[in-house]
Amino acid sequence: MKKELIGISEQEAEVYIKQIEEKEGKPLESIRLEADGDYVNVRYETEQQPFERIRRITGYLVGTMERWNDAKTAEESQRVKHSM
Repeated sequence: MKKELIGISEQEAEVYIKQIEEKEGKPLESIRLEADGDYVNVRYETEQQPFERIRRITGYLVGTMERWNDAKTAEESQRVKHSM
């Protein structure tokens, strides 16, 4: 993880990192902490989580057609696909 600390100790930074990761539920990719008087300016980015595309096919919301049976796969291949 990339860290940029301005006027903040490493120990204090670890507390911020722990709190942010608990709040976001995913690890940080980078963080910038800057002391500004009584306040701390915090900027951070979390690691990108992969996602699966969801589409509507023949009335069903699906990510992939891997688990479809032969009849549903045939229905998908025979449908009329409209262009814009």
